[in-house]
Amino acid sequence: GDGLLFDELRRFGEPWGVEPDGRLVDPEGKWAPRIKIAEFGFEGDDDRRHDLVLMLDSLEHIKDDAAAVRRAASRLKPGGFFFLTVPALPSLWSVHDEANLHFRRYTRESLRRVLENAGLRVESIGYYFGWTVLPMYARKLIGGGRTPSAAADDYHILPPPRPLNAFLLAATIIEQTLCGRSGTWIGSSLFALARQPEAA
Repeated sequence: GDGLLFDELRRFGEPWGVEPDGRLVDPEGKWAPRIKIAEFGFEGDDDRRHDLVLMLDSLEHIKDDAAAVRRAASRLKPGGFFFLTVPALPSLWSVHDEANLHFRRYTRESLRRVLENAGLRVESIGYYFGWTVLPMYARKLIGGGRTPSAAADDYHILPPPRPLNAFLLAATIIEQTLCGRSGTWIGSSLFALARQPEAA
């Protein structure tokens, strides 16, 4: 995107970004010089190495996820961290995924596999947004029988009213407070923290 998190990240180091859709980056924006417009994995001759690579709800948009994770791993310094979030549970696949151009949803095992196959050591992995799973299954059941492909073209979603949004935020904060860094036993999203092994 347009460097939404860069002000926060700047407290810890020098942030850089990659965004494939140039329309999302304001060329006059504060962080534009630090955001390369390119498909992830095709950033040209930029050989910068990082202490941390973030992919927040990005990997599901990339057809060859294995290649993208290998590329992320190659951008890490020895001992560097890779943190990512992805949508979880293939059984939750819906028109929302198709309208947002997702290629897949993950399980804990499938996400671990793609990370380990890239040579990364998984430090922690877990589900979150556990409270959303039952409502999402209910939405699928009452979806009127339309297949995701048939409904994706006319799919629109609006932000919830402010009181409802406040309730949903509170539910998320309570869940994260109770579950901490271990996550929930099931959820509609997954997080993982992996690490590039130290150089021998």
